Amino acid sequence: MLNKENQQTAASSATDTAASTTTKTITENLDIQQALSSESILLECLDDLLKQHWNLGQNILLCWRLDTDGIQVLPAPHYFLGRFSASLGDCAPVDRLDALNGSFIRELISGSRLLSAEDFDGAVSRLRLEPVKVKLPAALSADSDTVAAVDSLIQRYSINYVKSRAVLLFDIVDFSLVSSFEQTSQLNSLSYSLNSAHSKLLKRNIDINFSRTTTGDGYYVWHQHDSPRANLELFEFMILVVADNALAQMAAAGASSGQVVPKIRTGFHIGSHFEFFQVEGLSPGMNSFIVGDVTIELSRMLDLAGTGQIFIGDFDTVVPTSSREEAYLIAADSQRFVERAVKQMDGLTGTTLSDETIESIHCFLSGESGASGGQTVRRFRITDKHGRSRNVYNLRINIRTANRPVMLGLHDSELPKKHTRRKADVRGNQRTKAFQGLRSKPSASIAVFED
Repeated sequence: MLNKENQQTAASSATDTAASTTTKTITENLDIQQALSSESILLECLDDLLKQHWNLGQNILLCWRLDTDGIQVLPAPHYFLGRFSASLGDCAPVDRLDALNGSFIRELISGSRLLSAEDFDGAVSRLRLEPVKVKLPAALSADSDTVAAVDSLIQRYSINYVKSRAVLLFDIVDFSLVSSFEQTSQLNSLSYSLNSAHSKLLKRNIDINFSRTTTGDGYYVWHQHDSPRANLELFEFMILVVADNALAQMAAAGASSGQVVPKIRTGFHIGSHFEFFQVEGLSPGMNSFIVGDVTIELSRMLDLAGTGQIFIGDFDTVVPTSSREEAYLIAADSQRFVERAVKQMDGLTGTTLSDETIESIHCFLSGESGASGGQTVRRFRITDKHGRSRNVYNLRINIRTANRPVMLGLHDSELPKKHTRRKADVRGNQRTKAFQGLRSKPSASIAVFED
């Protein structure tokens, strides 16, 4: 046993050790906080300097590289990319060099903009642009968080290209036929459905982290991540939005004479697009606009969609084989994508929408085997007013709640029947030769085909 004096000595020593440990911990924490604060100040300084080189949008920043006391960036005049509009727009450029450079730029503005010193110098030489040194008070850290933060800044001062991402279009039917107050109420109602769906998914630990831009009579919506898993999550998000809107329509029926809950038509498609950030004041903000093949296709898909209809685009993508993080990816067309999405619908069971609790969800493409009398899946060919065509699929969603079934999408009986092509009227064609200068515009149409 220790005597009283030894006990006091041991206690004192333990106290000193504890105090030393606490002091060390506090010092380390202070060092970390100071480092974070210092890095934050450097990023704020960098943002101010990049804004100067951006110059109200006169220039876009293509790429960057780390330097000893800051970074180097490669700015280009905003009209510079116009030289490669044919190749950037998936057209057929006349000049082969322009085609190659356009392809190079598309890769350059996809994903991360950080380049190695060698690749950065190669881009400078290839595009014949002058790099700019952005000098900072101290060197930036090369850790992943700092690099990601700088990359995010560069992208805000640029135009970004996304090769493949799922995007939704919610379009309000007959929006222009109601009063301005009802238009405001309908947009607010649809916005609530978006927010409600987001909230329900958050409770399942799915942060959809969605962005949206208004079309005037609806919204384009997309996941800020462009991963295969994010595409599936956006599909679930769409189910909840459409369901919430339908339940709101039921609740509002007969409650008032005004049309405050919108009737919508919905499109889901996966494709490429460009992205740029809205200007807030004199700086690019955090919200972005998207425009490209995917948004154009969605808009044309819904031109002939009926009230309540849900169109799925004709696309090829990849999907994870399971919900596990380590799941590998497999190729999937539109049909296989929906099949994979259905497998994770069980997670929505128990979700409450407009005081209705979901007991089960089943969604399928019209004509799917086992769901529509053993028929094959039917494709619908949409031909727009410009004579351009694309294939779509009709999605149906059956939701069972504790109180009632909810059927979403158009039933087979409401869809166009199988299209039969007719041979051209030779005599008619001969008669119209005299009027070759008065060609009529093609009319929009929809036809049905079986896969």
